[in-house]
Amino acid sequence: MKNHAILFFVLISLIMTGCRSGKQTTNPDVTDEIKPSQMLIGPPLIIYKTKADYNNLVPVLLSDDKSEIISFPHPSDLKDGNALLTPTVLKDGYLLDNRGINENVAFLRYTYEEYSQMKTMPSINELYNNIVEKDPLTELCRCGLRTSYENPEKQINQLIEEEKLDTKCNKVVRK
Repeated sequence: MKNHAILFFVLISLIMTGCRSGKQTTNPDVTDEIKPSQMLIGPPLIIYKTKADYNNLVPVLLSDDKSEIISFPHPSDLKDGNALLTPTVLKDGYLLDNRGINENVAFLRYTYEEYSQMKTMPSINELYNNIVEKDPLTELCRCGLRTSYENPEKQINQLIEEEKLDTKCNKVVRK
């Protein structure tokens, strides 16, 4: 029985030491130690560029074939307190997503201000009929978890300046 207890202890010790997380290599300013915020699940940090200035237009997500809207915000989702959640303007024409877009984003003709003040939700057909651009992206990059950055705007601008987006972020769209 004593041998079984020792074997059990050794086995548990091996399992516990083998379950360490690896180093994070996709974000800047990260040491070899895993920060507690990196272990949390959270929203991705997305940066992107568009064909035209859609910065103040409400984004929706389309199906892969762009034939239907699969996700759209409620008017109250566009504000954090009194601040509108428009994208943050970065260097070289990049935008930092504050709403949760992906490569299937489209933009409505409604501005954040107009949409956030709507008392009733437009129908899904009305939203679809008010899309101004179904293929607006020229570039979209996923740069890890937003919680991995202490100051996303500053750190991403530094990556842009140092031309390190290709090594630190995953480019999903490039046109």
